[in-house]
Amino acid sequence: MHRDGVGQAIDVGSSTVPRRVPTRFLVLGLIFIVTTMNYADRSSLSLVGSSLQTDLGFSSVQLGYIFSAFSWAYVVGQLPGGVLLDRFGARRVYGASIALWTVVTFALSFVGLVTLPVVVWVAVIFALRVLLGVFESPAFPANARVTMTWFPTAERGRATAIFNSAQYFATALFAPIMGWVTHEFGWRWVFVLLGVIGILLAALWLRWMRPPRDHSRLDAAELATMEAGGALVDLDTAGTTERRAPLNRTTIARIFSSRALWGVYVSQYAVNALTYFFITWFPVYLVKGRGLTLLEVGFVAALPALCGFLGGLAGGSVSDALLRRGAPLTAARKVPSVVGMALATAIAICSLTDSTALIIALMTLAFFGKGLGSLGWAITTDLAPPQAASFVGSTMNAFGNVAGIVTPIVIGYTVDATGSFDVALWFVALHGLLSIVAMAVMGPIRRIQLDPAT
Repeated sequence: MHRDGVGQAIDVGSSTVPRRVPTRFLVLGLIFIVTTMNYADRSSLSLVGSSLQTDLGFSSVQLGYIFSAFSWAYVVGQLPGGVLLDRFGARRVYGASIALWTVVTFALSFVGLVTLPVVVWVAVIFALRVLLGVFESPAFPANARVTMTWFPTAERGRATAIFNSAQYFATALFAPIMGWVTHEFGWRWVFVLLGVIGILLAALWLRWMRPPRDHSRLDAAELATMEAGGALVDLDTAGTTERRAPLNRTTIARIFSSRALWGVYVSQYAVNALTYFFITWFPVYLVKGRGLTLLEVGFVAALPALCGFLGGLAGGSVSDALLRRGAPLTAARKVPSVVGMALATAIAICSLTDSTALIIALMTLAFFGKGLGSLGWAITTDLAPPQAASFVGSTMNAFGNVAGIVTPIVIGYTVDATGSFDVALWFVALHGLLSIVAMAVMGPIRRIQLDPAT
C-alpha cells in the first residue's frame, strides 16, 4: 500500500493504474523538461542579445557584464539553496524556484519600453539577471537530489547525463523558436513565451511530484528495485528532512578536505566555461564574427546543441554500461569524461579558418565532446554523503559556475580589445585540458563517509 498526494491509501497492485512506464523514468522526464526550461530562460538573453544590443546601444563590455550577472548570483545562491534542499526537500524548494525564476524572465519583456539612459537599462537588466541567478540556484542540486532518491547507482550515470543534456536540448529546441519569434514579433515576445510556459510547468511540478514512498504511481516492485540498487528512497520522505541535523563544522571540514571533490569542483568549472561560451557569446559570435543573420543563428546554433545533447546521452550510457560490465566506478566515470573533454578542445581550431561550414562542424564536434565528458553530476552523486547530499551538490555547482562569471567578462574584454574572437576561442578550448588534469588529480571515486552523529 502507498498513499497518494492527499494521504489516501491505494492498492499499488490495482490493474486500474497503468504501470507500463516505470515511475522513476517519468520523474526523470519531468526534471528533463524543467531543466530544458531552466536553460531556455538563462540562455534567452544571449539568443536575443544582438537585437537587444542594437536597440538599446550596449557596448561589448557592457553586454559581457550583463551576460555574467546571472552567474554572480547563481554562485552565491548555491550554498543557501543546498541547505534549503537538505532541510525541506526537492518538491517544495524546486517548485518555488521554478515559479520565481519564471516571473523574473517574464519581467525582461518590459525592458526598454520607456526612454532612459543606456546605463539605467544596463543596471535594470543586470539586476533582473541577478534575481534569475538567485531563483535558479537550487535547480541542479535539486536534480541531483531527485536522481539520488529515485535511481539505483548503476542507472545514475545515464539519469544524470539525461537531465544535464537538457542544456543542449534547450538550445536545439528553443534557438530556432526564439530566432523566429524575434524576427517576426520582436525580442520581448521571447520572454513572454517563456513566462507562460514556466508558470504551467511550476503548477505541474507541485501537483505531481512526490518522494518515492509518498508517490501514488510507484508500486512495491519498483520501489524494491530502487532500494536494492542503492537509491536513497527516504532522502525526502515526509518527516526525514525535518529531523535531519543541520550542517556542522566537522561535516563541512570533511567535505572540503576531500581530494576527489576538489577534482570535481575544478573539472566542473572547466566544463562550464564551454557551457557559458555557448549560452552567452556563441550567438553573438555567429552574428558579429561570422556575419550570419539572427534567423540563421537560431538554426545554426541548434546543430552543436543537438550534438551536445547526443554526446551527453552517450556519456551517461557508456559510463553505466562500463559499470554493468564490471569496470570499477572510477574508470566508468573518468574514461568518457577524459575522452569527451579532449574532443572539446577542437574549438580552438575555429580561430584558424574562415570557413563558416568548418567552424560549425568543429563546434559540433567540440560540443559533442563536452556533452560526452559532462559527468560531474554523476560523480557528485557517487561521492556525496546522504547527510549533506544537496550541500555537496550545491558546493560543486557554485565552484563550477564561477566560469559563468569569468568566461563572459574575459571574452567581452578580449573581443573589445582585439576586435575578433580568436583569443576567446583559445581561452575556452584550454578549459578542456584543465578538466582532464582535474580528473587525474581527483583520485578514486567512492562515497564520502561521515560520522553517524553528524
